[in-house]
Amino acid sequence: MKKIAYWFLAVVITLVLSVYQRMTGPTHPKKVTVELNGGKCKMKLPRSGVQQDETVTLKGIPSNANAQIHYRRYPTSNDYTTADFRLDEGGLKAVLPVQPVGGKLQYYITVEGKDYPADEPVVIRFRNDVPASILVPHILLMFASMLFAVYTFLRVIRHKKYSKWLKITVATLFVGGFIFGPLVQHAAFGPWWTGFPFGTDLTDNKTLLSFLFFAAALATLKWKYNKWVVCFAVLFMIVIFSIPHSTYGSEYDYTTQQLGTGK
Repeated sequence: MKKIAYWFLAVVITLVLSVYQRMTGPTHPKKVTVELNGGKCKMKLPRSGVQQDETVTLKGIPSNANAQIHYRRYPTSNDYTTADFRLDEGGLKAVLPVQPVGGKLQYYITVEGKDYPADEPVVIRFRNDVPASILVPHILLMFASMLFAVYTFLRVIRHKKYSKWLKITVATLFVGGFIFGPLVQHAAFGPWWTGFPFGTDLTDNKTLLSFLFFAAALATLKWKYNKWVVCFAVLFMIVIFSIPHSTYGSEYDYTTQQLGTGK
């Protein structure tokens, strides 16, 4: 029963961290609430697009509503281009023009003279479509590495044997982060690695740092204070993996017309 309890707790912690990272990431759709005629319409504005024009749909808005979309390349100080939303199947729709891989657009919408979001425009980044054959294993392995790390931590604090689970953690983190991770990065943007020493992509850098701490824990496995190294490695992983995914990722520079490795 204790093993079941450990696994249950490990799964809950991993799911909470994964959902938090996903919901706070810069590629997760921006939620906005449009107020119109005394009612409220909730919708999501995309912040990630593949290599094709991105359609923004206003669902639940009356077909005769006056709505526009305003966009410009990001980061630039260019004037915004304005386009009207037009009625199409499924609601009012407007199109954001496709950008080079890593290219970004900054945009906001106006409905009946009111701007959304009210605080600051949304930024959308364009990428290549990533095949599920490499994206799914990457996600599952990174999820598994976190799950095994948390389970290892629970065994350490309960004074149970943990060396096998530490090794499994290191193995899944290596395969997920350093084999499938670069495959995903290459498929989406072109470069294989955009972390240290080539760039500042926090996703790559936090994977590298986490792996180094777990490698240190594995290297000192026979040390009498190894459990403290393991605990620190797990807690460090939890902290840095809480940083939103894709932060400071690849970005196209419209001035040099080249893809940067981490901005």
